[in-house]
Parts: sequence; C-alpha cells; structure tokens
Amino acid sequence: MAVNLSAPQQDEILQIDGIRVATGCAGIKNNGSTDLVLIEICEGSTVSAVYTQNAFCAAPVTVAKQHHKEGTPRYLLINSGNANAGTGQQGLQTAIASCEAVANQVNVETHSVLPFSTGVIGQQLPLAKIQTAMANLVSGLASDNWFDAAKGIMTTDTIAKAVSKQVMLGEQRVTITGMAKGSGMIRPDMATMLSYIATDAAVTQPLLDMMLRQAVAHSFNRISVDGDTSTNDACILIATGQAKNALLSDINMPEAQTLYKAIADISQYLAHAIVRDGEGATKFIAVKVEQGRDSAECRQVAYTIAHSPLVKTALFASDPNWGRILAAVGRSGLENFDLTKVAIYLDDICIITAGEPAADYTEEKGQQVMNKDEITIKVVLNRGQASDTIWTCDFSYDYVKINAEYRS
Repeated sequence: MAVNLSAPQQDEILQIDGIRVATGCAGIKNNGSTDLVLIEICEGSTVSAVYTQNAFCAAPVTVAKQHHKEGTPRYLLINSGNANAGTGQQGLQTAIASCEAVANQVNVETHSVLPFSTGVIGQQLPLAKIQTAMANLVSGLASDNWFDAAKGIMTTDTIAKAVSKQVMLGEQRVTITGMAKGSGMIRPDMATMLSYIATDAAVTQPLLDMMLRQAVAHSFNRISVDGDTSTNDACILIATGQAKNALLSDINMPEAQTLYKAIADISQYLAHAIVRDGEGATKFIAVKVEQGRDSAECRQVAYTIAHSPLVKTALFASDPNWGRILAAVGRSGLENFDLTKVAIYLDDICIITAGEPAADYTEEKGQQVMNKDEITIKVVLNRGQASDTIWTCDFSYDYVKINAEYRS
C-alpha cells in the first residue's frame, strides 16, 4: 500500500483544452487490463521532452527522440506491459510501425507520433496486437479520459498517479494536469519512468524547455526507490495555448513564474507519489544534506544514504541502527572530508554532533522517530552553504517478492 497516498478522484483530474486522450486493451498485459493510451495534441501546441540517460535506452526512446527532431508531435502512443527495450533492430522497427499504425488512422505523418513503452525488458513488443486495437483506440479519443489514462500506464504501481491545478495568469485562468507511472527501477537521470504534463497556457518553445528542465531537476531527478535508472524514462510537457493568455516567452515575466511554480509543484507531487508507491514501500524518507560545498556533493552524500540496502532495511524494520547512516556518510567519497564537523539527525533528534555520538541521544528517542512512516534524515556537513534534498523509501520483503516474481 502506498505511503500516505490516496488515489485521485476522477472529478479532481481536469481536462486540458487542446488535448484528447483514449485508453484501450490490446492484450499486451497478461492480466487483460488497459495497456494502451493515446494522447492527441492540437495543432499549434508546444511540446518539450526529456529522456533517460541510460545508454541502453529502449527502442521507443530512440524513435521518440528522432521523431521529435522532425517536428512538433501531434500524438503520443503509450503501451504498458512491455518495455520494448533490449530488442535490437526489430524493436526499433516495431516502435516505428506502431507510430505508423496511429498515423494511418488519423492522417498525419509518422514522425508526428511519439512512442513510449513500459514493462518487461528484453521481450519483443507484439505489434499485431497494437495494430488490431488502433481503430478502437482512436475512436475513443475524448477530453475527459486523463483519469483512465493514469491507470492505463501502470505496471507494478498500486495506485494511479495524477493531479491537476489551476492558476491565474493575469486575468486568464489556466489549467495544468499531470500523470505519471513508476514504482520500481527508479533513480531517474532526467525524469521518471513515464510522466505527461499538459497545460492550456501559451508558452514559447525555449521557455517551455527551460521550465521542464528546471522542474525535472528539482522533482523527478531527486527521487530514488532502488537506485536503478530505467531504459525507458521519459517526461513530456505540453502547452496547447488554448487558454489564449498573452504568450509567455521569458522566465522573468511574473505570469511565467506563476505557471512555472504550478508545473514544478505538479512535478514534485508526482515524483513524491512514485516514491510513496515504491515497490513494497512502507516509509517515505527525505534525505537532506546541508552546508555542503555545492549541490552536487550534497546529492552525493544523500544518494549514498538512500541507496544503502542496510539503511533501507533498517528503516523498514523501524530499527534506530544509526551506525548504518554514519557508515554511508563516511563512504560517500567526499574530498578532504572532516568528520569532526559532521552532524546527523533523525527528524529533529541529533544522533551525531562534531563527529561524535550526541550526548543527549537515547535509543528511545531514535525509536520514536523510526516508528513513523515519514522520516527525515538530515546531514550537516559544515563545509559550505549549499544544500539539497532527495526522497526515497525503505526496502521491504515485498520489494524482493515483487521483483523476483516480476515476469511471472
């Protein structure tokens, strides 16, 4: 069960003018649930994207990048249940052919379609099933299908992840809606497993690109479930311009700041939702590192803690075995590291000060914190002014079970 995360209600997920969505079942998933999603983007929209940095990126990632270079996308085709990764030339041909299946139905160029896949790696995507399902999928396009789409892109997720927000740009109300999937194989190097965010605001391409990069950097690129970067990660940001606001072109414009904050808030909500729904997760953990020389070294320490199986299993056991945190900080690899300056906290309970055990720390105090389902681990390095935070979860018995049985 996801940690303090509830499924969105259908009436909470707002439609975006200029976007239509459809869901379908092609039989890709073994359980017969929804496994196809199609997103239609109106002409005149602006679309930005970031993709996984995994060198073994999936075939749909390669094709999506190439198609996006050739023009503004009009359709996004997403399948769940099969990653089409590690599938060689046949996988690339299948990704292109799946785009052709959409293009033939809606009369656009093949490069106007971007493909996305999530699921099992190393198995060929069943193209014929997608082609057979395409006519019904296209006929189901509607503006109010975001809620169903959020469920349709799930794999090991236990809960759909979607959220909407409205803000005023001057006197014009604009809407932002986002959805994401992800539960395991999460340590993004750009975004998350799959995430799609759309707004009806009018935004220039350079500004939208900047907004996406910045939002991703402080949300999806600050989370980890297990330290594994997926082959299929992608995050897409769409601005349809249908709200008819004055075109936003500069991040320093007050209206641009308002829109960016809303996009960043939605990105962070979705990123946190992925961690809260981490495979088998029972705790949501913030790892804060303060007073580092720069943000990069703060993240270096934070990720070393977050990726430690010993730390993560102690968290699952609610065991205040703080020596595991201390060991992770010590092996984080900082240059000229002076442990006599370091302080470590569980929530507001100091466990290490000036590199020594805190005099007033007790096992009882540590236990009170570790019994919580949301915990902050804070490390103060006392070697600069930078700080950063990443979010992670614990490792439970269920994490092993889910991944051991993933292909069953």
